[in-house]
Amino acid sequence: MDNVEEDGAGGIDVRSAPAGDCDREPHPSDSLRTFGAVVQALREHAGLSREDLGTRVRYSKHTVTSVELGRRMPDESFVERAEEALGNTGALRKAARHLTRGEAGLAAWFRRWARLEREAVSLNTYECRLVPGLLQSEAYARAVFEGTIPLRTDDELEIQLAARMERQATMRERPKVPFGFIVEEHVFRRRFGDAAAMRELIGGVLDLTAPRNVTLQVVPLDAGLHACLDGPVQILETPDGRRLGYSEGQKNGRLISDRKEVSALCQRYDTLRSQALSPNESRDLLERLRGEL
Repeated sequence: MDNVEEDGAGGIDVRSAPAGDCDREPHPSDSLRTFGAVVQALREHAGLSREDLGTRVRYSKHTVTSVELGRRMPDESFVERAEEALGNTGALRKAARHLTRGEAGLAAWFRRWARLEREAVSLNTYECRLVPGLLQSEAYARAVFEGTIPLRTDDELEIQLAARMERQATMRERPKVPFGFIVEEHVFRRRFGDAAAMRELIGGVLDLTAPRNVTLQVVPLDAGLHACLDGPVQILETPDGRRLGYSEGQKNGRLISDRKEVSALCQRYDTLRSQALSPNESRDLLERLRGEL
C-alpha cells in the first residue's frame, strides 16, 4: 500500500538518504500557500465553489483544492483560465512568476518512490492490508486518513487526500503503461462506512481496472499460504529498463534496487500471480461482493 500518511536506489533504505530529503514531512512552500490563498479569496468573492471553478478552468475539483492549499504548482493553463474566470485582475499572472513548489501530502519516506512512479513504464502492486492507494475511492481514502494516529488537522487531511487523488488521476492519464494489482480478498470485505460507501468503493475499483492496461487479480480467502506473506510490495520498471521495488511498514518505507533482492520480489510476485484468481474471475468476485451489500 502507499503509506496512509501520504499521499524511496542503490539498494539503500530511504531512511539513510541525505538529511533534508527524508527527515521531515514536506510542506507547501510559502509562495504556493500565498498563491492558493489568493485563488481561494478571488473564488469566494466571485461566489464560486471549488467544483464551479474547476468546471470553468477545465480541471478537477481536486486540482483546485490542491492549488488553494498550496499542494500543487499550477501550470500555465490553470493560471490563465483562473485569471479569466476570476476577474482578470492580473494578480494570478504576476504571483505565478514567483512560485516554488514542495511535495506536500506525501510521507517523507514515500517521496522518492512517488517520483519514480510518475516515470515508470510498468507498475505492479501486491496489497494485503488496504485497497491500494491508486484504486481507492475518495470516501475510502478520507476514512483511512481520518483514522491515522496522530490525528491530522482538516487542512492536512485535505492536502493528503488531494495528493492521493492526483496520483490516481495520473494513472488514468497513462493508458499505455501497464498497471498490475494483486489484492487479498479480505481487503475488499473489510467494511468501512455504510453499504453505499462500500458499493462505491468496489464500483470504483471495477471502473479503474477496466482499461486494457490495468489488471486486477484477487487472492481468494481459500488460497492458503503463498509466496508474498512477508507483506505488501510494489515493483516498477524505469524508462531505462531497471526494476526497482518498494516495501513499507510502520512509519517507514524502503526503496529496493539491489538486483538480487528485486529479482526475488519479482519471482514472488509472479508466483502469486499464478495462484490468484484470473482477472475475469476477480471481476466476477467483486461484482458478487457488491451485490451482497
